[in-house]
Amino acid sequence: MFEGSVDVILIHWNQGAACAASIERFGGDPTVRSVTVVDNGSDQAELDDVRRALDRQTLPVELIELVDNTGFGPATNRGWERWMNDPNGAGWSVVAPHDALPEPAALPVMVAIGECRARLGLLSADVGDGTTPLVDRNFGPISGPSTVDDGFEPADYPHGTLLMARRACLDEIGLFDERFFTYCEEADLGLRAKAAGWEVGLARGARVINPKVSTPKPMAEYLMERNTLLLLSKHFGRRHALVRAILAVGQLVDRSVRASQRDEYWSSKARLLALRDAALRRWGPPPPSMARPRTE
Repeated sequence: MFEGSVDVILIHWNQGAACAASIERFGGDPTVRSVTVVDNGSDQAELDDVRRALDRQTLPVELIELVDNTGFGPATNRGWERWMNDPNGAGWSVVAPHDALPEPAALPVMVAIGECRARLGLLSADVGDGTTPLVDRNFGPISGPSTVDDGFEPADYPHGTLLMARRACLDEIGLFDERFFTYCEEADLGLRAKAAGWEVGLARGARVINPKVSTPKPMAEYLMERNTLLLLSKHFGRRHALVRAILAVGQLVDRSVRASQRDEYWSSKARLLALRDAALRRWGPPPPSMARPRTE
């Protein structure tokens, strides 16, 4: 097993040019031992861009092609399964979406932090927003103020823009809970790691850029609301999930009559469907009505 290096897993869906840029960025980092792209059933033209970028690399590369869009969590698990079954793999896996662009020092800083903390299981890069990923028992994933200017900062979970996982940690706690599909799966993993005695945190100053969110906004609204209820029920009990559901209903009523309170993800239909499906314990992929045709 290679120490002091990382195996990179990029999760791709219909953003071939962006994924190619990420492959080039990661492939040029001396900390990276290999790059694997897990494709979530992309169009052929987008997938061709990814293949060409992988062909240009001199380090080991692999493309795992899935038939459908399985979501960030399940796709990551397919990459993690391959990595964890490789006896010659790195001790760390870095996971990122198809358009993540780490700054040159980001991965070396993260590996250095990980190598000097024997019980560090999960670590995320710094997106530069000055906040720390936390989980509230009634609200779910929230952002708290940063407590350090540089180096390791404790957190409740690693955000998915770029996260690094120690092999021994995943061996103990398992992989992503695939019921989440996308959103909140990192929070669930972080809480499980902390409950097992692993450190979870953020590498302040190890910057990564994630240009945009490609998930259709109604789908994002649905998944964030539904999965928050799953997260709270799983880790804190149904009473806390019920509190969050009541708050969600209140927000639904308020934002339906006050447009000024709506954010860019607002969709009353998505919120209603999320509450319904959480009550019925329908997890996994979102309803087809939450997706929209791609316009890019």
